[in-house]
Parts: sequence; structure tokens; C-alpha cells
Amino acid sequence: MAEQRTQKYEVHVVTGDRFGAGTDANVWLVLHDGQGQKSSVVKLNSLWTNDHERNTTGKYVVTVAEDFGEVIKVEFWRDSYGFGDDWFLDRIEVHKLPTEEVHYYPVHRWVVANVHYVIHEFDCTLPEDDHNIKQRQTELERIRDEYRIHYHVPGGPAQVGTSWKLPSDEKFSDDYKWDIIKNKGSLLVAINLINLATKDKWESFEDLETVYRWNLEKPECIKYWTEDKWFGLQRLQGANPILITLCTEIPSKFKVDSEMLQPFLEGLTLEEALVAKRLFIVDHELLSNINCKDARMLTAPIALFFLNEKKDLMPIAIQLFQDERPKNPVFLPSDPKYTWLLAKIIFNNADATYHQSCTHLGFTHLLMEGVVVCTHRNLSPSHPLFKLMAPHFLYLLAINARGLDKLLSVNGWVDQTMTVGRCGMFELIKRSFEKWRLDINGIIPNDFQVRKVSETIPNDFQVRKVDDPNVLPYYPYRDDSTAIFTAIRNYVTKVVKFYYDEPQKVTNDTELQHWREELVLSRNEGGVGLLGVPGESGKFTTVDQVIDVVSVVISTCSIGHAAANFQQYSEYGFPPNYPGIVCDEIIQDKRPRTLQDVLRTLPDKETTLDIMVITKLLSARGTKSLGDFEVQYLYHPVCVRAAQEFRAELKAISKNIQQRNKTADFPYSWLDPEIVPNSISI
Repeated sequence: MAEQRTQKYEVHVVTGDRFGAGTDANVWLVLHDGQGQKSSVVKLNSLWTNDHERNTTGKYVVTVAEDFGEVIKVEFWRDSYGFGDDWFLDRIEVHKLPTEEVHYYPVHRWVVANVHYVIHEFDCTLPEDDHNIKQRQTELERIRDEYRIHYHVPGGPAQVGTSWKLPSDEKFSDDYKWDIIKNKGSLLVAINLINLATKDKWESFEDLETVYRWNLEKPECIKYWTEDKWFGLQRLQGANPILITLCTEIPSKFKVDSEMLQPFLEGLTLEEALVAKRLFIVDHELLSNINCKDARMLTAPIALFFLNEKKDLMPIAIQLFQDERPKNPVFLPSDPKYTWLLAKIIFNNADATYHQSCTHLGFTHLLMEGVVVCTHRNLSPSHPLFKLMAPHFLYLLAINARGLDKLLSVNGWVDQTMTVGRCGMFELIKRSFEKWRLDINGIIPNDFQVRKVSETIPNDFQVRKVDDPNVLPYYPYRDDSTAIFTAIRNYVTKVVKFYYDEPQKVTNDTELQHWREELVLSRNEGGVGLLGVPGESGKFTTVDQVIDVVSVVISTCSIGHAAANFQQYSEYGFPPNYPGIVCDEIIQDKRPRTLQDVLRTLPDKETTLDIMVITKLLSARGTKSLGDFEVQYLYHPVCVRAAQEFRAELKAISKNIQQRNKTADFPYSWLDPEIVPNSISI
């Protein structure tokens, strides 16, 4: 009898790099071809090898008949043997021998015991095209039970059910945790040295600067933090660059007039400066009447800026309160030196409050936590949109849980180092969520660069009338974020249009429509409560609507967080520059002040060092640069090519930013794509 001829495949089984990913369980595999044939059952076990350990690749030879066709799907399962039977499988690769042909079967799942998984090549399908719809639905039901929406803050943002027991997918890896602990440890050594060598109260700015002798580098702002030009630049490239607005008329509550402003307008009248679009304003009305920790006073200031002939944005008036109180003067650059400096310091205290509460914690960490939970609950791990967004969700729930526990606990870091305190911060977040709209605040580029959610709705830069470089020539946050958002949207468009190649695929996608439904459902009814999500009659109806929403999610997790987070130490690391807390009475008259009056606004040594260390830790980068994904989810050649082109676009943007910064007096590098990470992981 003639010997049956065979062919061989080498199967690579890649266990993921998640906490507890490895397994001691027994694992089996079957290959399937397109003609309904399947291989024999192969036990994935190598002699003298501890198979399926975390972040390892096991290689196994599978022999099939010569007439076995192209492998189109793999089937695998495990038992519950051993003490550590949990298993996170990253992917299976099928290598056809002796050729170099490789087929990819991404899994990215915790494999449940005694469940037979069938994964097709690329594992990336819309629900209506899935050959294993029952497996898909069963898995999604299990995930929904693990990712439950909860509101830890009454009336606050949607978050994951329990921060003390995160879903298995959301835990930090050992390496990531070790880096944070190691960095904190070195800084704590520095603090001990500082405590031994310095006094309890700061007696001069030179005294304060002694802390930088031990492992805390000196922020650049020390050189120029008192300058008006720098104060203006903080609105354009500081940690909170999202509020500067063209002033088209002076609000009646702002008690400035043409006579008091005349010396600062380079010969223009107030009316002429308004018409010429030379005046800009920041109004912190949202901060009015916030109850702060220990009855501290938080101002709700208004500041007016003038764009001078040198194109520098200069502060020309600051009013610290919104209301008609008796002691609410307008402070001017012509006021006594330290009086004007204190007005700027107190304004920055309010700005820092808005930054930490809204721009940073609210509009990135907490806003996106609800989106992450909702995405897991409604989009299968096999859904192309899940795979497109997943790299940008890495560690977000874990860092949020840690932050709420360590920084926002009762009498924790926020209570001790921020004027507003935790309760006031949560109140501000609630207020800001009532105003944040995806179709305005989330869409960055201008209309001529990219099609927006709605042709009739302006984006945030347009709402603030700062989109035109002829009006505000130097605004690096605008220019850099616009360039990166455009690259993100180009990438998203290529992937989304490949899978939604017919309009009806959008309306027929049940998972997509359920995702939108829970995103917009009010928080009172158990949803995420996002405003401004596009659609008609409660549904996504066009591919462009989907592209816009996914682009906003990815850009918020990358651009939004990078701009708000990574220069925290540069801003807060020298407290007078951008104080989270001020410790003396708020000035309410224009009499001359002294250097000692300024020093009294600073917190004591212990609080100052706490601010420095935490903002230093928070300014560290945790994950890889945007586009350099920690985990590859998309394997189809079209998607792989789109990712390559995305990285090329980002590289060109990075080159332009670095070239600009070579000649800039105050370089802005925080949105260089080399610095912007994929996700909110710190």
C-alpha cells in the first residue's frame, strides 16, 4: 500500500504579555481548510518545555494530508488543569512549510476553560459577516457582565463597575508597575535629602530653588516665569491651551474701559483693537461658587490679552471675580510690581484648577473611561472598530483606578495640594461634562482640512475664533494638534472604509448601533452621556459619522492627554509659575505688595515637595509613541499598510515640529508625535 503523502505546517502559539497571561492548562488545536477538512487534534505540548508561559511563543508541527487546502480557520481549547490555568492568548500564526507563507489568527482574549474557540484569518469582521455569530454573542454577554458601567461620583462620569477589581484585560504589566515604583523611589530619596537640607518655609525664591540640587531638574520656567510674555504664552502652549478666545466685545461683568487700557494698546483705542482682532480673553466663569476644601477661596477670574506688533500675546487686564463685589478691582501691568505679579499668580491658580479638573482628569481620563467600558460592552473583540481603538485604551482603566485611589482619596494629594480639593474638583467635572460636545470640543481640524461631523457645526477653534493663523499667528497647540488629528483621521478613514464599503453596512451593524446608543444614553439612565455624537434618528447612518467618532476617541486618548499631561512638571514643578494651591488671602485691592507677600502664597515645604514629586511622576511617559502600537490588533494587509502610512505621516509631522523648535524662543515639543503616546497610561 502506497504511503499517504502529507504536508506540514508550523504553528506558532503566542501567549500575551498581560499580568497572569501564562497557563499550566493543557491546550489542543485543530486546523480547518476551506473545503471542510480538518487536521487531527494536536496537543500543544513540547517535551521538557514549560509551554504557554507569559510573553512566549511555542512552536508545533501539524501534519495534514497532501490535498488539505489553505487554512482558513483555527480551532483551539484548553482544560482547567493546574493551579494557574488562566490563559491570555495573543495570536496563532500558521507557517506553511517549507515556504515563508504565514497566516495570522489574532486572538487577544482570555481563553475560557473547555470552550472551543474558532478564529478565522485576521479575526476582523462585522457581526453580519461573522461565521461564528453564536460564539461572538456568547462572548460579548460574558464581557458585558465584567465591564459594568458605574458612577463612583454622584452625577459624575461613567466608569467601570469596581475600581478595586478591574477586569482581567485592564491590569498593569509587572514591567510597567516596576518602572513607576522605581521612579518614585528615586524621587523619595531626593525628598529626604531636601527635607534635611532646607527650612520649613520658603524665605526667598533662591531658597526654593535649592530643592533642585537632588534629582529634581530645574524647570525652564524659572528663568522667565514673572514675564508677561510668558504669562501670555501659557495660554497658547501651556498645560491648559484650550480656553484662549478672540474677544469681539468686552463682557459687561468685566470692568475694563478704554481709558485704563489705552497705555497697553500701542496707540489703538479699545474699539479699534476689537475690530482689528487684537484682543483675546480667558473667562473662568465655570469656577464660580465652587465649594473648596477647608473653605479655601477659589477665584473665577477673567483676563484680557493684547496681540502686540511683535505678535506676542500680552496680558493687559485681570479681574479675579465675576460678580459685582466691592473689592474686585481690575489689575493692570502698570500696577505695583508685586501686586501685578500676585494677580497673575492667582489667575494661574484658577487656570491650574480648570486644567487638572477639566482639561486633564475630566476631558481625557474620565471621559474616555466611559468610552472604554462602553466599547468593551458593545463591540466584539472581533469587530474592526474594537481593534482600531484597542491600542489607545491600554492601561487607561488601571491608571484611573490607581489615580482615584491614591490622588483623589479623602485627604489625599488633591485635597492637600489643590485649592479646590477633591469634592470641588468633582463638582467642576460635572459642570464641564454638561458643556463638552464631541462634535465641537472633540473635532480639531478646520473645515478645509477634513470633513467634520456636521458642515453646520464649528469645531472648538472656530467657536473660540482662533482657527485663523492670520488672527493668532503663533498657537502651536492648535497647529500641532490639527496636524496629528488629520493624520489620525486619514488612518481611521482607510480602515473604516475598507470594512464599511457599502453604506448599508453601517445601519446593519447591530454592535455599532448598540455602541452609539449606550454612548449617548444619559448618565441618569445608565449610559455614558456623551453629547454631540452624530447620527440621525438615534443611529449612525453614514460612514463619515463613524470615522469622526472613532477619530475623536483616538485623538483624545493621544493628543488630548499628551497636551494636558506631559508638561505638568514643567508648569507645576516651580509652584509660583502655576500654583495648584495658594495659601494667603486673595488680594482684593491694588495697594503695593512685597516679595514677602508673594512668598506667603506658596505652600509649605512638605506640600511643595509633594507637588513636585507627583507632577514629576505624572509627566513620565508610560507607553510607546503614537502609531507604534504595543499590541498589533489589525493584520489584514489593507490595515497593515494604513498603519505604515500613518506612521510615515507622523514622522513627517515630528520632523516639522522639531525643525520649528530649533529656532523657537520657547520650544513646544509636547505634541511631537515622538512624545505623544498611544494611550492614557499615566
